[in-house]
Amino acid sequence: MTITRITSLAERGLDPYLRLSERQLRSNLHPEQALVICESLLVIQLAVERGLDVVSVLVDERHLDNLLAHVPALGEKDVPIYVASRELMSQITGFNVTRGYMAAVRRPRALSVAEALAGARRVAVLEGLVDVSNLGAIFRNAAALGADSVILAPECADPLNRRSIRVSMGNVFVVPWAVAPRPWPGALLAQLREGGFSTVAMALDERALRVDDPALAAADRLALFFGTEGTGLSRPVLDAVDRTAIIPMSRGVDSLNVAASSAVAFWELFARASGAAGEGA
Repeated sequence: MTITRITSLAERGLDPYLRLSERQLRSNLHPEQALVICESLLVIQLAVERGLDVVSVLVDERHLDNLLAHVPALGEKDVPIYVASRELMSQITGFNVTRGYMAAVRRPRALSVAEALAGARRVAVLEGLVDVSNLGAIFRNAAALGADSVILAPECADPLNRRSIRVSMGNVFVVPWAVAPRPWPGALLAQLREGGFSTVAMALDERALRVDDPALAAADRLALFFGTEGTGLSRPVLDAVDRTAIIPMSRGVDSLNVAASSAVAFWELFARASGAAGEGA
């Protein structure tokens, strides 16, 4: 294992952490070189456990021993490790680092929709979500509350954005996901129907069922659609799905944040309905 102590921001090994934008990290022209940035010990552990190719690790000097103790595979794979002071870490990340662990990891291969749906019975479909924090939170909810996979409309933000990975606590590496093909939403809806899925949109309209309606939970295969943070689901989706559903509200509140609503819907229709809910945290 090569451990390098960083004393200057000019160190070339810092490029993925300091000088490359999200677009540059994604490297569309050379996808085999594309990287994602993982933050926190937990996320790095998860990335290694899932078999991702770790290119390098940047760690606060106070946490080096802890890193090696909890992720011994880094030494076995001879992953370069860069060690920096807390002050230098803060300059690199632009804020005062409290966790002190980062890793540059090769971007995992993208799945096709067919691969993401293989064996799935409970699926989340996201349209137009551009807030990476919401996206990460939905992936965390999906992992915790029984979603088998996530399908994203072509306009959605990248789940492997640095912040999305962090908010998801690495669960973007755990829950299978794919980007739906165009034309949207017709191509995906055709695949879902061919696979025997009932399609339900989370939306406020006059025909909506309560999310706890037994008719929704009874579906053998269920795809739940969630819309953009601002305007919700598009008319083509609403016109094409089998049903719509709402979360009952009180005190004049008409809706929840999309990440919060996904947690409620996943619990009611995925975890609870299947009897797969585990112990609470």
